[in-house]
Amino acid sequence: MTIPTSSIEQVIPGQGSMAQPEEAHPSKRKRQRFTFIRNKKAAVGLTIFGLYVLFAIIGPWIAPYDPSARGNDLVQPPSADHWLGTTHLGQDVFSQILVGTRSVMYVGLLAGTIATVLSILIGVTAGYLGGKTDDVLSAFANVILVIPAVPLMIIITSILNNASDTLIALVIGLTSWSWNARVLRAQTLSLGRRDYVEASRATGEKTWRIIGFELLPNLTAVIASGFVGTVIFAVLSEITLAFIGIVSNNGWNWGTILFWAQGQQALAQNAWWWFVPAGLAIAFLGTALSLINFGIDEFVSPRLRSAGKTKVKTASGRTVRMRIGFTPVLSSKGGEPS
Repeated sequence: MTIPTSSIEQVIPGQGSMAQPEEAHPSKRKRQRFTFIRNKKAAVGLTIFGLYVLFAIIGPWIAPYDPSARGNDLVQPPSADHWLGTTHLGQDVFSQILVGTRSVMYVGLLAGTIATVLSILIGVTAGYLGGKTDDVLSAFANVILVIPAVPLMIIITSILNNASDTLIALVIGLTSWSWNARVLRAQTLSLGRRDYVEASRATGEKTWRIIGFELLPNLTAVIASGFVGTVIFAVLSEITLAFIGIVSNNGWNWGTILFWAQGQQALAQNAWWWFVPAGLAIAFLGTALSLINFGIDEFVSPRLRSAGKTKVKTASGRTVRMRIGFTPVLSSKGGEPS
């Protein structure tokens, strides 16, 4: 028995003999592609972070003075010649901050990359393979997790004279991956039981392909969040090591500026321009990375992304905005929230 196409259209619209699958509108696809960037927190964070990366690249070239060059203007406040004032040796503070940005960003990004790669290799491998491999890798991660990272970095860098930025980044990266590895292991254990992963195993997909094409795309947000957190930790660790004088102060970074400002009693001399700009640079970088992290969380969680945007119209015509942590109870009489 042949059913006319018109009958099919009456029951299931769009399913006739000439029906074609609807393609997503180009503008809609574009909006979905840039959903993360359209998040205000993420956009602001990425803009600020991009400026820091730009200054790290071109900072030494656009610095108006040699940051180590001495001058006759000692401890002078900001002026047209020295935008952020000078130090006790007449050195330009603005040039020191510009040149020091490269060291901070280099250590932060390199340490974050090393820690992220290790956390993926160990965490995802342990969670997916399971068994004795999981036991060994989890035990190794737990050992690294309980090792105090900052004291270990202090010991290593104090033993090695004139520790380079690369060495500092390696030490930070090799001691700060374990927590992210545990998070990735837990997420991998959960994803490994999903139907699409079981289907890939059943069809004979290779292990590396399942991990690379089935698991890692679904772990992207967790990986990105861990990377951002590690970069924040690495930046603060390098600045701390420079501030307490553990690493060599021959090169310039924001911790070195604060080290000399504290050693020369800048606060007692009311030389606020010596330490406030470096502190603000640290604060703005931390804020940018935190905003990126918040943006990642909202991008991953629809509940956070739609917080404060859902509206409910009551029987009386009043509009109530739904938000996290607040559940309106509508009265049966007037329809007013209570």
